[in-house]
Amino acid sequence: MKIRIWIIIFSSIFLFFSCNRNKETITPEIKNITESVYASGIVLSKNQYEVYTKVNGIVDEIVIKEGAQIEKDDLLFKIENENSKLSADNARLIAAANDYTENLEKLDDARHSIKLYHKRFLNDSLMYERQKNLWKQNIGSKMELEQREISFEKSKLNLNQAKSVFEDLQRQLDLASKQSKNNLKIAQTLEKDLEIRSAVDGIVYKINIEEGELATANKPLAVIGEKEFIIELDIDELDIVKIEQGQKVFVRMDSYKSRVFEAVITDIYPMMNDRTRTLKVQAVFTQIPEVLYPNLTLEANIVINEKQDVLTIPTRFLLTDSTVMLKDESIKKVKIGLSDYNLTEIKSGININSKIIKPKK
Repeated sequence: MKIRIWIIIFSSIFLFFSCNRNKETITPEIKNITESVYASGIVLSKNQYEVYTKVNGIVDEIVIKEGAQIEKDDLLFKIENENSKLSADNARLIAAANDYTENLEKLDDARHSIKLYHKRFLNDSLMYERQKNLWKQNIGSKMELEQREISFEKSKLNLNQAKSVFEDLQRQLDLASKQSKNNLKIAQTLEKDLEIRSAVDGIVYKINIEEGELATANKPLAVIGEKEFIIELDIDELDIVKIEQGQKVFVRMDSYKSRVFEAVITDIYPMMNDRTRTLKVQAVFTQIPEVLYPNLTLEANIVINEKQDVLTIPTRFLLTDSTVMLKDESIKKVKIGLSDYNLTEIKSGININSKIIKPKK
């Protein structure tokens, strides 16, 4: 019986010391610490954009290749659309037919009519005045005077009508000429849209379509951007007020595993995404990776505060935001300062000689 009791006592003591030995124990250290905001994001080519067609049609020719360097206004795609071509041809024919200079003969005929009516008017006016003078001398009949007056009024009316016809014809020809030229410009613009050109100097990063396929206005044909790269980050709305231009950013990418690259905040976009409750922030590399591609994913820490030579403990050793567990398993209240995923500043409560253990999670 006594042997069993001693075995139990010995086992308890052994377990107690074994548990204490297995617990991770540290003392606070003097280190530099930074407070940062976490963000996820992607790498983008500067001025990266997706190429769309304005006119639906069949891809007749793909002029460029993926990876090719291009200049602004270089031809990228040729789209086949018979309706657009026919509209442009019809617009050319109508514009040629309605051209003002091509219809000057019609105006010349109208001017000639005015001259003829003007001569008749002068003649009838002269005959009317002569008949009035004879009537004053009691020569001739009243019927002759009235006939001369009717002829005069009719010639006057015909002359005015001829002038109106000329002015109306002039306006119509001018309007038709201008309208047909405008319609031609519209048709030529639509025809020009069949040739898709680059908006920037840069590189063709991706082509999403093949020759013979249907190109539509809601499907991107290619992705084009400049040689330089930027970083686009998504910042939670709770953290955005802490972000300012010029802040340092530490960037990690899966493609470079454990390496860390530096960047700096350049722009903060003011519109929040209602669905994700995040805002876009742009940064540029100050330490540029050797090779980059658009749409590489990344994680970043934006430095919003820094302190040097402060008392710190690993963040994982915090029991709560204001307590730690000492080696004797007593709970000690502490006041913390800056904190990141690795380190936390200790302002008071423990000192550099305090021994604390990692709490069980």
